[in-house]
Amino acid sequence: MGGKSGGRKAADQVVMVAKQIYEHHVATRDDGADLLRQLVQESHLMIKLTALAAEEEPHSTLAAILVGPERRCDIVHAGDSRVYHFRGPDMVSRTIDHSFVQRLIDEGQITEEEANTHPQSNLLTGCLGTHQDPPLTQGHIGQLEIGDSMLTCSDGLWHYFTPKEMGAIVHTLPPREASEMLVAKARQRARGGGDNLSLALVRIEALER
Repeated sequence: MGGKSGGRKAADQVVMVAKQIYEHHVATRDDGADLLRQLVQESHLMIKLTALAAEEEPHSTLAAILVGPERRCDIVHAGDSRVYHFRGPDMVSRTIDHSFVQRLIDEGQITEEEANTHPQSNLLTGCLGTHQDPPLTQGHIGQLEIGDSMLTCSDGLWHYFTPKEMGAIVHTLPPREASEMLVAKARQRARGGGDNLSLALVRIEALER
């Protein structure tokens, strides 16, 4: 989170915890939802410990997926980083932000379009590293289909696209090229004023025989 000091340290803690947890994960034995729950809780704790040692306010958002046997997919997120599920070019679902403007949308006070330009669009109602317990919002997809894509990204990316635009790009191009195009277009549309951005893109493809 660029708006808080130590945001880079907080993000590094999330990545480190994720690697450590995944190294001990056995897909055929362990529950994916449990792993992602552990990721949120342990990352939150490590970020708070980092804050004590560094005298900073490191906070981080999080968006993660775990694809398991039989193409099962578990999802977790905190803050306004998102997970999108596309089937071909069409968005099937996405996570719902833990943010002030999302609360206004839920209450019917503003539209999705108005949220993008709202002056308080960067205010979060939950993330990792705060004094409150982190939000623990999880999802599950029973079986991904061949051709499905899962995109996780920060608001520095999704802010500049409609779901239809993203779906067209992730469906038409190979994952690496699609990622490069999304990053390039986001930077172009931000005109030098955009936020930090990151993404991970996974497409389910048939095994070649």
